[in-house]
Amino acid sequence: MSKLGTLYGVGVGPGDPELVTVKAFRILKQSPIIAYPRKMRGSKSYALKITELYVDTEQKEMLGLTFPMTKDKETLDREWNKTIEAVWQGIQAGKDVAFVTEGDPMIYSTYIHLMRLMKEQHPEVEVISIPGISSINASASRLGIPLADGDDQIAIVPATDQSSDMRKALEEHDCVVFIKVAKVIDVMIAALRETGLIDKASVLTKVTSSEEMIWRNVEELEGRELEYLTLMVVRK
Repeated sequence: MSKLGTLYGVGVGPGDPELVTVKAFRILKQSPIIAYPRKMRGSKSYALKITELYVDTEQKEMLGLTFPMTKDKETLDREWNKTIEAVWQGIQAGKDVAFVTEGDPMIYSTYIHLMRLMKEQHPEVEVISIPGISSINASASRLGIPLADGDDQIAIVPATDQSSDMRKALEEHDCVVFIKVAKVIDVMIAALRETGLIDKASVLTKVTSSEEMIWRNVEELEGRELEYLTLMVVRK
């Protein structure tokens, strides 16, 4: 049997192309297949935009993978199996596949499910994750605010419309990074007011990229529509 290729999960950082690691750069250069999340509406993947600055896409096999935004199990299973099969075809041919993701591949990334399914369906495949700088780390640096110091406790929490859960996270930790805040920004602002922490919060969109936006007065975001790649840092 011919040697199988390797599946790499490659974190390409939060937005600034200079925050791609040396190792990620090497893996991208050496992998003949670059896999990336392909958006349904035709707009270019954030991770792909960064990757294109480092690889000649004409010299690579570019594998766009579509991930369905649905909770229907039958649809999910069918589409994910198609995705695994597409990646497996390259690996079976002995080619390394680098799946690129913004931030870090092991933090709330599509790659996590891809990795799990590949290990389940093709356990003989070597799967390697290349860590990247996450938007969480990048936000702390851009704000000049330490996420944790000494014995501080920090939480990373997906924001939801469950106001009581959001308040509990705020009350129980010294620092909370809320991700996916765009759709529930008004709920978050209300929770901050109720806990007396409105002046301790900052919101960042597409941190470190050329489209970066930072708000230190989060109350001005009430009722606003925000980009999906938006997070909130609350530091007591």
